[in-house]
Amino acid sequence: MKETFGEYIRLLRTEKGLTLTQLAAQLDLDSANLSKIENGKRDFDEKRLDRLAMVFELNPKELHNEYISDRLAKQIYEMNCSTEILKVAEEKAEYRRTLKK
Repeated sequence: MKETFGEYIRLLRTEKGLTLTQLAAQLDLDSANLSKIENGKRDFDEKRLDRLAMVFELNPKELHNEYISDRLAKQIYEMNCSTEILKVAEEKAEYRRTLKK
């Protein structure tokens, strides 16, 4: 998925034929906040991922992966990270995985 997480929510919502107000009610949000999320002006709350998965009948783990990848991509963009930095970060992440064993 190349779109932002907010754009992904909008795509899911429109494909299902839901209005902002309808989806916002199902997620216990107001429609103004949902609009800001869809437009990239506010981040989606991770606590609502399970509810979002349920509304759209999505695999919660896959949805979580999309959410986390979008958060990482946003940070990479905002910090203007190079490919080299990302390579080193992945090596460090792999090292941390070995520490847990």
